[in-house]
Amino acid sequence: MKRVITDEKIHRIISKIGLIEPEILDTALKTAKDRKQDFITLLIKQDLIKATEIGQLIANDLKVKFVNLRKVKIKTEVLGLLPEIVARKQKILIFNRDEEGVKVAMADPFDYVMIKSLEKKVGDNVIPFYSTEYDIKNSFGLYRKSIQQEYATNIQKHAIEAQGSKAEDVSVVRLVDDLFSYAYTNHASDVHIEPGEKDIKVRFRIDGILYDVLTLSNNILTLIVTRIKILAKMRTDESRAAQDGKIITRVEGDKVDVRVSVIPTTHGEKVVMRLLSSKGKQFSLEDLGMSPNDMEIVNRAVKKPYGMILSTGPTGSGKTTSLYALVKILNKRDVNICTIEDPVEYDLQGVNQIQVNSKTNLNFAQGLRSLLRQDPDIIMVGEIRDEETASIAVNSAMTGHLVLSTLHTNDSATTLPRLLDMKIEPYLVASTVNIIIAQRLLRRICMKCIISYTLNDKEVEELKREVNIDRFLNTRELKEIRFYKGKGCEACNDSGYAGRVGIFEILQIDDDIKNLIMSRTDADQIKKKAIANGMSTMFEDGLNKAIAGQTTLEEIFRVTKQ
Repeated sequence: MKRVITDEKIHRIISKIGLIEPEILDTALKTAKDRKQDFITLLIKQDLIKATEIGQLIANDLKVKFVNLRKVKIKTEVLGLLPEIVARKQKILIFNRDEEGVKVAMADPFDYVMIKSLEKKVGDNVIPFYSTEYDIKNSFGLYRKSIQQEYATNIQKHAIEAQGSKAEDVSVVRLVDDLFSYAYTNHASDVHIEPGEKDIKVRFRIDGILYDVLTLSNNILTLIVTRIKILAKMRTDESRAAQDGKIITRVEGDKVDVRVSVIPTTHGEKVVMRLLSSKGKQFSLEDLGMSPNDMEIVNRAVKKPYGMILSTGPTGSGKTTSLYALVKILNKRDVNICTIEDPVEYDLQGVNQIQVNSKTNLNFAQGLRSLLRQDPDIIMVGEIRDEETASIAVNSAMTGHLVLSTLHTNDSATTLPRLLDMKIEPYLVASTVNIIIAQRLLRRICMKCIISYTLNDKEVEELKREVNIDRFLNTRELKEIRFYKGKGCEACNDSGYAGRVGIFEILQIDDDIKNLIMSRTDADQIKKKAIANGMSTMFEDGLNKAIAGQTTLEEIFRVTKQ
């Protein structure tokens, strides 16, 4: 889309009224150009100017009407006049309809072709208003909110209709289908269907946090569970034993793999479903939140023809997604990539994937042995759980293979003693491990309701206890740095957060670290040496993202200090 106003023009408008110091404004313009970032967005995120201020200034200069989308109550029926995909593509948002016509927020209110097209579509007069691209983008979350409300209403309606039905009846089928769609639109990773004495609680795990979303009558529990069992190819006549299964469905054109676990409880069968969208395998390291410096380290490591790259962290920290991002980099026609996983979370084109199967005694160790007979160049092992798997993986790395795998450890440094505990000789660990990537997932601040603030004395002291500020921030005064948080709004369900971003800690196995491994040094000493050699900790990476307006200090403490 053609820019309605240039960055240089915005610079002149702000300079004219003196809202920002000239030196700061010049620096911001240069930064925006260097980063190829939208100038207005950068000014707002750095808290140099408010979105309403810059929006009003530009509207005045253009001699058009201005709308502050943060102050407008947008009704569902108004949003529905224009599909979300069109609104996003054209950077426009319909925010009201009255006797005058349809009122539209536009980043380019002079796009007369778009205006005429809209008039034809809605059958009404279109009145353009200027709004910053930043505010328009942040308002798209309202589409999701509208859809969510619709799904919640439909599910409750189908639940009433399903009473006295059978699992294959239309009302039950629609109820379960809407449940999948509702979870998908909420970006839920897991769905919990929990039976109680009087009702059924439906909970979604969103951005790592469980939320109560629905309460249904418990007299339809059997219908819901039976329908899910049918889809997952489980035994419908068995209700006293735990069962696992898989459902492949499509939601809004996206292929979604659903891992299903059913267990008996005192009030009936409880169902937990993990949703794995095909979009997950499309993530790059940059998408996951890895800094340019860390990406450079990782890219050097993946270019090595052999050795081990280990991704570590607790359950749900994004380890497997990071491995898939690495496989995506490595996936070329001239290499043979084989994986052994439990389960195979995403189908990767051009990659030979094996799933662990306890019924046939195909575990990680046995599967890894089999893969070595398949002439692989690169091997991905879903998880190193035992001594046998660790031994085979290390030997594979020694014999000319690049091995990618995960371990459950708290940080990068504790991974090395963990391997030694698995009876891997120190010289083997030192000579095979290339890098260790430790990570966590933090909730992102909702861009719709983001606000900035500065730290008080107590907060400054608390932060200083956690990190060497002088090393990290150089000479910058901590009290002058602006941090960010979300107030809570409709778009984020009043949580102040929307989406997640990774924080990383990458330990390079250099000569200093190798010497420490050989002498069986403890994890604390290894970490201190790595930091002295330039490693950024997860806390420091999180702090960088907090300063950049991606997450909050509370999130960093919640995830790294628990």
